[in-house]
Amino acid sequence: MNSVLAFTIVMLVWTVSDFISKKTKSLLSSLFVASVIFLIGFKSNIFPKDLLPSSSLLSLGTTIVGFILVHLGTTISLKEFKQQWKTFLVGFAATIGIVASLFLVSPLFESRNYAIAAIGAISGGTISIIMIQEAAMTAGLVSVAVLPVLISAFQGLIGFPLTSIILRKEANRLHGEVKKGNIQAAPTKSEGTEERSSRLPAVFQTTAGTLFITGSAVLVATFVSDLTNGTLNTFVLCLIIGIIMRELGVFKPNLLNGIDAYGLMMLALLIIIFGPLASISVHDLIDLIIPITLSFLVGVSGNMIFAIASGKLLGYSVPMSIAIGLTSLYGFPGTMILSQEAAKSVDGTVEEQQLIEGQILPKMVVAGFSTVTITSVIITGILVGLIG
Repeated sequence: MNSVLAFTIVMLVWTVSDFISKKTKSLLSSLFVASVIFLIGFKSNIFPKDLLPSSSLLSLGTTIVGFILVHLGTTISLKEFKQQWKTFLVGFAATIGIVASLFLVSPLFESRNYAIAAIGAISGGTISIIMIQEAAMTAGLVSVAVLPVLISAFQGLIGFPLTSIILRKEANRLHGEVKKGNIQAAPTKSEGTEERSSRLPAVFQTTAGTLFITGSAVLVATFVSDLTNGTLNTFVLCLIIGIIMRELGVFKPNLLNGIDAYGLMMLALLIIIFGPLASISVHDLIDLIIPITLSFLVGVSGNMIFAIASGKLLGYSVPMSIAIGLTSLYGFPGTMILSQEAAKSVDGTVEEQQLIEGQILPKMVVAGFSTVTITSVIITGILVGLIG
């Protein structure tokens, strides 16, 4: 297929997906809409099977996975994690709950590979899905590679409304505490203190320079992974290097934000996960209905049970604990949007709503990093070795 035509069609699909997502206020995620469009397009032969490879986005996306992980590492503030260590532990426990529950019922799946794929999808985001897909496609397991795509497409439909209901309960509980005077405004922090600039020379802070230093970090991660024969996963190492380099002040926070190529890089990364949809049969898709249903029922239940148990030990309310665990279904910016909406849903003054938001938002943002960005990537990096 003509590469320019393929690229243009892919951009049209994503434009439509973004439009519908915004119109439904993210109830229908862009990932869900794009999955449906690509599935219909491939199965009806409206889209040729070589659409995604011809667009050149698949090869670009495969190349820059490590770049995005280094970037994600630079979005993590260890200072904020220290302040919200209880939240981190609840999020970690909730992710372990997903792993434990799905492994427990793995005999109910046609293959343990499906349970592993479900763990990666429910506990994390795009990076975890790509890690699962890479291992599954290498093993020739197309349906296993497709399962996390379909799970991720429905995550928002389950996670957003469920978390919204739970966070509103937490907001109402906090409103009562505010009325009693048990919650006071925190001291105002001076803005910009966390956004340190990079220690690197200006020449390395241009678009090309930033991509060079990021690529160098990925090469280091790959070299270390090769030294351990893959025991230390390259993607996990990329994330760790990003965190360390930010803390040392070598990389600025949110390393890739603001460079000219970032938007296209993110689109290319997302396009990767749709690749297996072109080659899976309709029969295999139907066979995945039970694994998808089982994955959500068991995985989300395990998530909530472990979140409640750990939250109780750490002094968190049941609604807050559940909400922290459910961030694995969507991550940022959903964590921010749902927190703000929950605070505004309270029938109180603007000041009271701000106090409530100040209690919920930091926990939810850290929780998203705890589940999706850190714990899921590390756990998936370990589990992908079991696929085959």
